[in-house]
Amino acid sequence: MNPKQTLIASVLAGIAASLCCVAPLVLLSLGIGGAWVATLTAFEPVRPVFFGLALIFIGLTFRKLYLTTQICEPGKPCADIEVIRKQRFIFWGVTIPLLGLLAFPWFAPLFY
Repeated sequence: MNPKQTLIASVLAGIAASLCCVAPLVLLSLGIGGAWVATLTAFEPVRPVFFGLALIFIGLTFRKLYLTTQICEPGKPCADIEVIRKQRFIFWGVTIPLLGLLAFPWFAPLFY
């Protein structure tokens, strides 16, 4: 997997991991309510699985961007230091909010 794929996978897993807690809060803050919002808590038992997947994919992306050396031909995008710098910027721009999203279930009781 390339860094872009692992980053997208970690974002999707992070969203799925916090679906039980963030989605009801967002819907309620938009004025959308009802008994069906409570059914979103049915995702609570699978939250640890998605939490783990998100952390694994974040780790794989970090490993790919920082720990392994990319061997590529001159003139290719992977050889350009500016492209690598942009990839790292996007990685941190996505990872920091994603970690906040993953930690949200612990802070959700403060908002309800």
